[in-house]
Amino acid sequence: MSVRDVIKNSFLESGLFTKVDVVNMLLSLAAALLIGIIIYLIYSHFYTGVIFSRSFAITLVGMSVLTCMVTLAISSNVVVSLGMVGALSIVRYRTAVKDPMDLLYLFWSITVGITVGAQMYLLAAVASVVMFLLILLFVKKQQSGSIYVAVIHYDGDSAGDEILRSFGRTRFYVKSKTMRGQKTEMAVEVMCRHNDLSFSEKIRAIPGVTDVTLIQYNGEYHG
Repeated sequence: MSVRDVIKNSFLESGLFTKVDVVNMLLSLAAALLIGIIIYLIYSHFYTGVIFSRSFAITLVGMSVLTCMVTLAISSNVVVSLGMVGALSIVRYRTAVKDPMDLLYLFWSITVGITVGAQMYLLAAVASVVMFLLILLFVKKQQSGSIYVAVIHYDGDSAGDEILRSFGRTRFYVKSKTMRGQKTEMAVEVMCRHNDLSFSEKIRAIPGVTDVTLIQYNGEYHG
């Protein structure tokens, strides 16, 4: 028996890839749509970037459904599966994902579509719950403190020393200091817990300080 006969008897004539179960297909697509909507809601609620992209959030729902459709097509016909392998191998996506968290949500939608398309509903549900708890844990940890950049203008060296002492036990890092004659501009990265900004009032009360500007900063640059 040749290799061609083995493939023919094992796959092409077994009927494994020609059976179409409409009920299971509709159930898989509905499950992919439901979990995709849940991912959309989680992404919308926990988004911490600069500008929320509604189109990207909708893409998460469509990605899970389309990936589920591809998985169903591959599992139902061996000829289609080989054709899709060749077709998808030449596809290149040029859309730049600037936020790593967006990439996490994108892969979450893709893997949900694959697992639901393979009718592994329990795995998709459990993995989605684990992902939700993971995001909830780290977002709450991030919200326990905020990072600010304090831009301070003052006159004289003595005022600069007094400013640094005003931060007290608050963690801070001097990022830059620009001196023009007696005038100085200092940028300080301050890590505030529970949004405690009492240090700003202390700095404003120091003789020689002209102004204090606080800019909230999430530690990332989107450009």
